[in-house]
Amino acid sequence: MTDIGFTARSVAVMAAAYAAVVPLLEVPSGVLADRSSRTRMMACGTVALLVSSLLGGLSHNVPTYIAAAMVLGVYFAISSGTVDSIVYDMVIEETGSSDSYEMWIGRVRLVESCALVISALGGGVLAAVTSARATYFFTLPFIAVAVLVFLRVDEPRLHQEGERVAVRAHLAQTYRTMITEPAVRQVMLLAALVGLLSQAVFEFGPLWLVALAAPAALFGPYWAALVATLGIGAVITSKIDLDRRGTTAVLAVVTAGAAATLALTHSLTAVIVAQAVLALMLAIFGIHAGKVLHDCVPSNVRAGVSSGVGTLSWMLFLPFSLAFGWFAHSQGVVRAGWFFAVAAALIAILSITTTVTSRPLPEPEEPELACQQFVELVTGYLDGALPAEQRDAVRAHLDTCDGCSDYLHQVQFILQALAAAGPQKPV
Repeated sequence: MTDIGFTARSVAVMAAAYAAVVPLLEVPSGVLADRSSRTRMMACGTVALLVSSLLGGLSHNVPTYIAAAMVLGVYFAISSGTVDSIVYDMVIEETGSSDSYEMWIGRVRLVESCALVISALGGGVLAAVTSARATYFFTLPFIAVAVLVFLRVDEPRLHQEGERVAVRAHLAQTYRTMITEPAVRQVMLLAALVGLLSQAVFEFGPLWLVALAAPAALFGPYWAALVATLGIGAVITSKIDLDRRGTTAVLAVVTAGAAATLALTHSLTAVIVAQAVLALMLAIFGIHAGKVLHDCVPSNVRAGVSSGVGTLSWMLFLPFSLAFGWFAHSQGVVRAGWFFAVAAALIAILSITTTVTSRPLPEPEEPELACQQFVELVTGYLDGALPAEQRDAVRAHLDTCDGCSDYLHQVQFILQALAAAGPQKPV
């Protein structure tokens, strides 16, 4: 990056630009995935990944590389919440329940973890043999194959079974699901905190090694251990029952203890082990929180709500990272570990106290009143002859459907014109 003119300031600008793209696009892209084809949305996101890699390889100046980072943010925004929604609905359609979701999403995470390790090792070798720029171009064929695979995947259609509603109504239902249901709010907060702390471990964890003067040769195995926890956590999650309060409590205590260790020790070995254990526990809680969240929401808003977790996590991570950076600069990295400990304690409490009544077979919510029903009821509504329940349903539908509102105004205008004309005299 320094070869094309990056400085500490321009790196910060790039990080800010990337961080702005992801939370802005996550929920809108999730809603669009719920309204159309999730696999085609993933294909679009993967095309963005291809464009980002191409721009990164071709960039010879800072603005081009920042543009590549922003396009990469588009990929992460689209994939956030969409992949796990596809897996969840596929499990529902194939098995009739979500019991095996953790096993299948665990397998997906395991494959992702293995791919990260292989690509990291392969990328290092390729960069040593050729150049860092060549690694960008080497990824392009693999990304292109991924686009073709997404286009050919036979995705589940559970999210498309309900009657299609207006975009405004769909957005309103998505945000209403996230905001008004206490169970959803709590599990979203849990999942967002897990995402925050997991990102903090991967972003700030190496600072402990720098502060404790770790040898350069240790950074490679250390990073490999952290990345491996994603796959190991996925395997463990499929083998244990996190619906049992006792199991969850044990893992919660281990999580809090591992985070507290970072603030209490100056032992390099203890720090590496604590970070690996913490990353492992967060991987387990992240998968389970995703299952609980999907159990709480209907399929037609699943990707949108799940993407909302990513947005909330980003919103929490920004002030967390600023406060952590300021405190670590003034007091030292080890003392700043208490930020990790507090976040881990909140995760431990939420994981134990989160209780959700899961739906055995989530179905898309039907709209309160379909447009066809409205047309059939409009005469009774104008005459004031509808029962109170139907009248309230009509009013609620008018609040969310511009087409029916326009139709009602046209009918009222015609009736007023006929009334003004008076009765016709016989000829």
